[in-house]
Formats: sequence, structure tokens, C-alpha cells
Amino acid sequence: MTEHPLHREGAPLDSDIEVDDDPGRPVHLRASSLGLVALGGAVGTGIREALALTWPTPAGGLPVTILAINLVGAFVLGALLEALARRGPDEGRRRALRLLVGTGVLGGFTTYSALATDTAALAGSALGTALAYAALSIVVGAVASLAGVAAGGALHRRSAAGRGTGAAS
Repeated sequence: MTEHPLHREGAPLDSDIEVDDDPGRPVHLRASSLGLVALGGAVGTGIREALALTWPTPAGGLPVTILAINLVGAFVLGALLEALARRGPDEGRRRALRLLVGTGVLGGFTTYSALATDTAALAGSALGTALAYAALSIVVGAVASLAGVAAGGALHRRSAAGRGTGAAS
């Protein structure tokens, strides 16, 4: 079998797979990966901050906006990662989407630091409420991420069934 004249040793033949910007470095240390995460993180953090400023926590109240942000983020991250995993290996566009949206946007959108700060602030005046808020955030967040995984799987199955019958997906 003859090599394609434009194919270099080590270069991918599939245009869906990126050419590594530094194949000697681990993926998490490559400039392209760091750039995607930083860009996505800036977007996600901006969205979270805009929502938190639009619906601030009233003095002495529960930080419902941060709770909702974390729960929505957990659901979307579960759905995204499940959908990407079912579509194939973590490479090319799938990896770029995971880094940009999953790690970047959703990592910046969700916020453990605000959860911790809000819990500590509540603990100063209402320890029981603070513990309930933290537990609710963690437990319902885990349930939301599992629901996202289930939704991502269901969307994939529905999409695969549509492709199998010739329907447009």
C-alpha cells in the first residue's frame, strides 16, 4: 500500500482530528487547550456574574440564584459529556467542544467558591440553614448531573434512531 503523497508521518488523515500544536506536551498543557478553556471560562463567568447581579441574594436570604446556576450547570455538563462520550473518542472537535463548553463555559458558570462563601455567610447567623443549603446544593447537584447524563443518552438514542430510519436529525 502506498502512502498518500501529502501525508506526513504522524499527521492525521482525518480532518476532524486536530494536528497537535505541541505533540510532546500533555493535552492539558497545550496552548490550544488552555486557550479554549480560558475563552470558555471568561464567557461562563460573565454569564454567572450577570445573573447574580440581576437577581442578587437579599440580605439574610438564601442565595437562590447561585443554587440555580450550579444546578443548571450540573445538568448541562452531564448532558454534554454523555452526548460527547457516545459520539466517539475524546479527540478533534469533540475534545475542543468539551474543553470550550464543558471545562470552560460551564466551569466558569458554576461556582464552588460562591457556594462555599454563601454557606459560610449563612453559618454565621443560621447554622442549620447553612448546612441544609450546602447539602441541598451537593445532593441535588449530583441528581441534576445524573439527569443530564440520562438526557444526553436519550438524545443520542433518539438521534441514532432518526439516522437509522433515514429521517433527518
